[in-house]
Amino acid sequence: MKGKGEMVLKSRMKWVGLVGIVLSAFSLFTHFFLARFTQEGTSEFQSSVTIFSWRPVFEHADFSPTSPLFRRLWGPVRRLETLHPDANPRQHYPDPSLQSNGFIFVRIQGGFHEIRNSICDVVVIARLLNATLVIPEIQSTTSSKGISSQFKSFSYLYNEDQFIAALTRDVKIVKTLPRNLNGARRKKEIPRFKAPYLASPYFYRHNVLPVLKKHLVVELVVSDGGCLQAILPPDLEEYQRLRCRVAFHALRFRVEVQDLATKILHRLRAPGRPFIAYYPGMTREALAYYGCAELFQDVHNELIQHKRLWMRRRGIVKGKLSMNSEEQRLNGSCPLMPEEVGVLLRARGYSWDTIIYVSGGEVFGGQRTLIPLHAIFENVVDRTSLSTPWELNRLYGREINVGGNYPRSPPSILKESKPDVWNTDGPRPRPLPPPPARPKYPHNIEGWWGWVAESDIEPESTVMELRTNAHKLLWEAIDYFISVEADVFIPGFDRDGKGHPNFASLVMGHRLYQSASLKTYRPDRREVANLLAETREHLYHANYTWLRSIRQHLRKSLLDGLIEASTVLKSRSFLSHPVPECSCSRQDSDHASSPSTQLQAQAGGLGVVHRCPTWMRSESGLRSKDKQTEEEDDEDDSTSESFFGNSSEDRVEGSGEMNSKEAILLNDQDELDGGER
Repeated sequence: MKGKGEMVLKSRMKWVGLVGIVLSAFSLFTHFFLARFTQEGTSEFQSSVTIFSWRPVFEHADFSPTSPLFRRLWGPVRRLETLHPDANPRQHYPDPSLQSNGFIFVRIQGGFHEIRNSICDVVVIARLLNATLVIPEIQSTTSSKGISSQFKSFSYLYNEDQFIAALTRDVKIVKTLPRNLNGARRKKEIPRFKAPYLASPYFYRHNVLPVLKKHLVVELVVSDGGCLQAILPPDLEEYQRLRCRVAFHALRFRVEVQDLATKILHRLRAPGRPFIAYYPGMTREALAYYGCAELFQDVHNELIQHKRLWMRRRGIVKGKLSMNSEEQRLNGSCPLMPEEVGVLLRARGYSWDTIIYVSGGEVFGGQRTLIPLHAIFENVVDRTSLSTPWELNRLYGREINVGGNYPRSPPSILKESKPDVWNTDGPRPRPLPPPPARPKYPHNIEGWWGWVAESDIEPESTVMELRTNAHKLLWEAIDYFISVEADVFIPGFDRDGKGHPNFASLVMGHRLYQSASLKTYRPDRREVANLLAETREHLYHANYTWLRSIRQHLRKSLLDGLIEASTVLKSRSFLSHPVPECSCSRQDSDHASSPSTQLQAQAGGLGVVHRCPTWMRSESGLRSKDKQTEEEDDEDDSTSESFFGNSSEDRVEGSGEMNSKEAILLNDQDELDGGER
């Protein structure tokens, strides 16, 4: 009986142990299940609690959208209110032929704005040649090692399915080449063309089309951000509207990018205030191309000069190596510095607590360059302060670890043995030998700038730098989305490192197409530089005359800048100024004969004469009360000698000098007295 009882006891213990193991396994399974399927909810919970570094600070709790000051700073540009996007075909426009002339495979090189321009051009080329377009390959993602295998090439940035579906009635698009042609492409057996910059339709019809018909496939390599001339002949005007349909309707970012950009936009608007999107345009390539190295100091100056030397050797730059940056700045060839943009906005009347969103990827010179802007405006933010590292990492997808991520210990120094001749040669005492050169460890010169002190030749990009270049496309995609939706947009520069229209130009063109009446300042850098030079020594204590000049210039730039864009930027990038081809005038027939209405329809010399369809005219009633011109807004703006002050006690605490200046600060009440009437 005793032995039988022990067996029963051991059997029960085994069952208890088995049940414990099963419960533990079930607990682990539940934990992983919840972690896998509740990430979105967790991130939303975290975002509502504490994750962001930005804590908005506002002087006034009430911010009335009906006030005259609000309408002057944030209201629509009335002369552009009648413009409406209309990229639909207006003439005979048949569907793509079922029998195409062959396949066009495209490789696109360059940054965000170059990729976007090139995609629109290759779609037009495919329509022009009656060819089937293969989804373009973005070299910035395919050449980068270590990026997520979840997204490749075109789908790393854009939504492939949306792209194909939106252009069904324009061009036949496939995701890959047929198997036999794809094999020939990998063996480099298909004809290959390096697309010239802004090539004419004649080039493609007479050079590419015969080869396409013969071989049924051609490969185009696009590297300069545009492979078709921007302004097409009048008989090809429908192809201009096709460009608009591609850029503004078919090219949608992939879902993960779109979702994060929307979240950041909602977080920007959460305080209930409008915001300004500012694009500095301060890239190393642009600064080198225009000879603006002396705007920076130390290693940044050397890096710009190295890049300019590299450009001269390749024929990109024709001028001298050393340029007078001050002359370039006064000529309007250099970007506006963040401090100068801050001065312009404060002079215009935007208060110190205005939300400023800095867009456009990385700013050359780092955050140190933005310090003056942070000093002028309290709420300066970017995508990093409105998102979490976890959200950005999720955007990149699952990436493999690459070498060089971990810190390395310094290598051991091998003690050199003294040569035998040292012990036998020459009488004693003899002079000591020179000290050995200081050993240079890899970690001493590691970094994107470390090579400057070692060599005149910039080293090849590392794997991590290639991965970062791919990430920059996603960063700029987020910034592009937010800049287009911003209440106000102001660029610091509108050219890239090749003299072509840049990211800011595409944003301004998209805003002109989508919502033309939104305020988009286009300051004349030459005039601004001269105005700033007039009061450089008293910049923070400007007089009334200077403030009035700045305000008039920014107000006029809302329309005068469009005229310059139509003559200068449009000749290089159609997307930077897609009117009048892609716009219509939204007005009632009984108002059409009115001179003021005609002026609004052709505002700023845009020449928009096409009438919008009837269904677009439901909101076209013009309010007689709002027919005041923009000139009336600044007639009686208040005088101020120090427009950088504010009435917030926290910001002037501890400053004895500020108390004596409070009587002459340009506060919001002064603006209300001198604003719209």
